[in-house]
Amino acid sequence: QVELVESGGGLVQAGGSLSLACAASVRTFSGYAMGWFRQAPGKDREFVAAIGWLTDNTTYYADSVKGRFTISRDNAKKTVYLQMNSLEPEDTAVYICAARFGQTVPVTPTYSYWGQGTQVTVSS
Repeated sequence: QVELVESGGGLVQAGGSLSLACAASVRTFSGYAMGWFRQAPGKDREFVAAIGWLTDNTTYYADSVKGRFTISRDNAKKTVYLQMNSLEPEDTAVYICAARFGQTVPVTPTYSYWGQGTQVTVSS
């Protein structure tokens, strides 16, 4: 069982930045692919970014956030981060961390473990 706890959400003006963190309670964090998703009211859960755990830590991004968001991980701290810059009102959503054991790095909601989410609100 893997428990994921997100932190770092809040209210920010358009053009601002926020940094999210997701701490995992797991024995060997480096064996898990990690992803960030978001869900706005009345909308489906949407892929944001994902990162693998092999040497090159391959990353994937949704087109809507490419160039603005950066995903990274610290295996020693068992934490994955999402740095969000140039935020737009359309980025407003609950941001949810996800984990999946293995080399596959999904860009769809096919992860095994999910956090509770943290609210990000971007005002115009």
